[in-house]
Amino acid sequence: MSEAVLHGGLDLHGNNVFCSLLNEARQVVFERRLPNDMATIGEVLEPYRKRIRSLAVESTYNWYWLVDGLKRLNYPIKLANPGKMQENIGLKHANDKTDARFIARQLVNGTLPEGYIYPEETRGVRDMLRRRTRLVHARTGEIISVGSLVARHTGQDLSYKELDLGELKKILAGQPHALIMGEANFRHIEFLDKEIAFLEDAVMKELPDRKDYLRLMTAPGIGPVLARAILLETGPIARFKDAGNYASYCRTVKAEHTSNDKKKGACNSKNGNKYLAWAYVEAANHAARCSPEIRAWFQRKLAKSGKRVIAIKALANKMSKACFFMLRDEKDFDVKRLVG
Repeated sequence: MSEAVLHGGLDLHGNNVFCSLLNEARQVVFERRLPNDMATIGEVLEPYRKRIRSLAVESTYNWYWLVDGLKRLNYPIKLANPGKMQENIGLKHANDKTDARFIARQLVNGTLPEGYIYPEETRGVRDMLRRRTRLVHARTGEIISVGSLVARHTGQDLSYKELDLGELKKILAGQPHALIMGEANFRHIEFLDKEIAFLEDAVMKELPDRKDYLRLMTAPGIGPVLARAILLETGPIARFKDAGNYASYCRTVKAEHTSNDKKKGACNSKNGNKYLAWAYVEAANHAARCSPEIRAWFQRKLAKSGKRVIAIKALANKMSKACFFMLRDEKDFDVKRLVG
């Protein structure tokens, strides 16, 4: 009987999860707030195991443990994409109960927008690269801070590369408070250098012989770190229907809405993967320096647009599409296909 089949929506929070099980007539069969404890959740769901056709968890900051735990218990689990869900349209009052039911109803209807569940066995390597990126950004902030400090107190436009701690002490000899701040910046940079190197050493032990990784390395501007980041953040290339879809996921396309050749507004520029967006911009910057053919194309684009950021973004778009075809067709990089 169709009413025996159940679909479950799980609204996850920091210390609890609200679970709703609906039958195919959208009637509530079970509903309860449960603690964030896999043993308890498994015990509560067990009486309904044979009837559960699907469960869905909204993609929140802490979904790993719940989705992995339910997969280990052999439940059919899906990850709901919150960026594509229009939650509880028409409701004046929404809460955890309505949210869980909404997810379950989408399962019943077959309209749930799904997110990709990254394999547990390689997710840790990807997350180490994400943490490395975060530390690199922090180090960049400290480096900029040193330059700003020197400019503010001396009027000299000196970069961090032009300074060492001894030189900083000479420049700020008459500014003891500024020197204390500058020394703190140097200590932070030194500490971050060590932590970044530690993460890189751990990451470099992974994927040494994978063909896709070696293939990405044939593209100018893509080194060992970026190749791993692109490969791990992309996942199976087959989940993208074409190069444009992949470029959109990489945030290398314009996020705007036009009508009758007029701009009517901006779409959600944060849709997609921010780590791939960073990786392809980094690759574009490196490629524009190390490849004569790409540098010539970049200079023409820069002259036309008048803005470096536009030219780099355009190159990042082309790089992302090139990598899509390299991964899909299992072919090495061809600069002629990129820039003609």
